[in-house]
Amino acid sequence: MKKAIAKLTVTLIVLFAAMVVFLSSVYTVKVNETAIIVRFGKISNIETNPGLHFHVPFIENVTSVYTGDILYDIPVSDVITSDKKSMIADNYLIWSVTDVTKYYQTLGAVQGRADERVEAAVFNATKNTISSMTQDNIISARGDTLTSLITKEANSDISQYGITIKIAEIKALDLPDANKEAVYERMISERNNIAASYTAKGQAEAQKIRNETDKQVNITVANAQAEAAKIEAEGEAEYMHILSNAYNDESKAEFYTFIRSLDSLKALTGTNKTLILDKDSEYARILYGNN
Repeated sequence: MKKAIAKLTVTLIVLFAAMVVFLSSVYTVKVNETAIIVRFGKISNIETNPGLHFHVPFIENVTSVYTGDILYDIPVSDVITSDKKSMIADNYLIWSVTDVTKYYQTLGAVQGRADERVEAAVFNATKNTISSMTQDNIISARGDTLTSLITKEANSDISQYGITIKIAEIKALDLPDANKEAVYERMISERNNIAASYTAKGQAEAQKIRNETDKQVNITVANAQAEAAKIEAEGEAEYMHILSNAYNDESKAEFYTFIRSLDSLKALTGTNKTLILDKDSEYARILYGNN
């Protein structure tokens, strides 16, 4: 009986030890994760395939590294522009581990240490970028241009850690309260100057168009008047030519003189008026036929 109990106890101990060894030799790799297997302080293997894997228990240790994108928000900081203007920058960044070997060797694969490095790198990159530009240039470059400059410089500082900053962006870039009013007034003044310039150019162009139009109108009117005068002169000449041909003998000439005299008298007296003539006047002689 005692032998049977002892045998059962040994069997249970062996099974328990085997279970402990089995469980100690199994590890799981998840999606967006890499497992680093370390033997005697040195990396012996790197596993990137998701699923269940085995390693030598008690001799090899497994460190899991998340290789997906990590969002990190940087505390607000003061920065100074090249023209000595103070601004407040609020950054965020997205980073990931791209070289797990460097990441483990330099930072021990500890994310907290990595966060400290990327925060310092982005802060320094933001400070250096802002300090190399004037306030006006910074405001103009806000967006992709400024983000690209900061991201590029920040990556140059952390490449030795096996980390890549995918984006380091200023989500808010503001002025200290003491400077806002002055900057807003200057911006309003600049916009007013630009608007006044456009207005002046528009008015000058409008006046130019009016002058050109008036010029063309005057030329057209002058040409029309000249053409009318020419036609009138030609008509008068033709009229005189016809009269000349019509009254080219003496009898007709006397009748023409008589008709022209009547027209002249009509022009002098108008309608419903009486004209008193001296009997020796030229008109009287014509009317009485005493030429």
